[in-house]
Amino acid sequence: MGSVNVNRNVSDAFYRYKMPRIMAKVEGKGNGIKTVIVNMAEVAKAIGRPATYPTKYFGCELGAQTQFDFKNDRFIVNGSHDAAKLQDLLDGFIRKFVLCPSCENPETILSVSQKKGLISQSCKACGFHGPLEFNHKLNTFILKNPPNLNPAAQGSSLTEGKRGKRGKKGATNGETNGENRLSDDGGDLPLEAPEKHAQENEEEEDNEHWAVDVSEEAVRARMQDLTDGAKGLTVSDDLEKTEKQRMDLLYEMVKRKRDAGTLDGADKEIVVEADRLEIRSKAPLVLAELLFNQNMPQQIKKHRVLFLRFTHDDHKAQKYLLGGIEQVIGLHKDALLPKVSGILKLFYDADILEEKVLLEWAGKESKKYVSKELSHEIHERAEPFIRWLREAEEEESESDEEEEDDLEIEYDDRAKASPLKEQPKPVQKPVAAAQESEEEGDDLDIDAI
Repeated sequence: MGSVNVNRNVSDAFYRYKMPRIMAKVEGKGNGIKTVIVNMAEVAKAIGRPATYPTKYFGCELGAQTQFDFKNDRFIVNGSHDAAKLQDLLDGFIRKFVLCPSCENPETILSVSQKKGLISQSCKACGFHGPLEFNHKLNTFILKNPPNLNPAAQGSSLTEGKRGKRGKKGATNGETNGENRLSDDGGDLPLEAPEKHAQENEEEEDNEHWAVDVSEEAVRARMQDLTDGAKGLTVSDDLEKTEKQRMDLLYEMVKRKRDAGTLDGADKEIVVEADRLEIRSKAPLVLAELLFNQNMPQQIKKHRVLFLRFTHDDHKAQKYLLGGIEQVIGLHKDALLPKVSGILKLFYDADILEEKVLLEWAGKESKKYVSKELSHEIHERAEPFIRWLREAEEEESESDEEEEDDLEIEYDDRAKASPLKEQPKPVQKPVAAAQESEEEGDDLDIDAI
């Protein structure tokens, strides 16, 4: 799918703030239809906001309910909505809640004061600090669900003092008083303390001082946090790399998952990464090298769904997959070369490779992936399957022609039959008229005599 500028009003191709395009998938039918934003977690990371914020914004703008499944990174908006429409809505969210009103850079941080009901915005790029300018339904949600204070997610510093003590006090008050209430989306929020306790807390906070841990470990952790926070706001250099380097990045990612045994269920993540690196059509070449060996016939069924995500309705991806199959056959020549016809039929039966692509591949030998000699040998071994494909295609075309001929014959019969039924009436009338005219003519001749 590629990436786009965070601020889409900026047309500069070298604009450093990038984000993935939104990928939406419609699930369910009837009243249960819903739209799953497949890569919302990646989009939210790129713009430096919790994934719940833009999802809830979509719900507010579309008048639809939203659901969050944090365990599986599923962010859902009820109803059927296409990706282009959601992308346009995301531009509105970015303009209101991400871009700095002063310099229009997305290097901003939101801070929430639940006591005052105030949302503030500060910019790391220009130093701007001020209240959020836009009054939107989402403001209420943000106040009830402030940005996550986890340093690894937000890039904030590891400090102790007011924040830690305030959190402990809130927890203590919640336990002793049992005054907890649920937010709209299920998050637990403590009720505000009574006015008297609030005043006491303010006086205590005024007397407290910030304490910063300056140990070597804490300093190292803060440096790491700043680095992680910057990664979420700036575009990586991956897209500036050559295509081979980007394919190597995908190779390393899939290899790590394969070696760790976490490849199952990672199909969507691999597709998203291939889209991010803009090598989706070439990804099957990498996957074939990593996922197939001398046991290819058994492995085709195991990885069918993953390959279908790339090759379905993409002839270019299917051609790259055929190149990868040739390479694997070359690596395990003794085991796989005698089974070439069977292997291709397995791919065909699994709908991973289409007939048209296979016939095009069979029509031309290439030394792009293997040697000319090995390519010739693979094509020879594939000939029985290719011949079977061609014969099946010819039989289908012949049956289609026969059906067309039958239709023409029936049409001709009807065309001939219809005038025969209507013919007697127009023919009989002129004949009768002719006889009458002849009789009249005879009478006239007699009278003349």
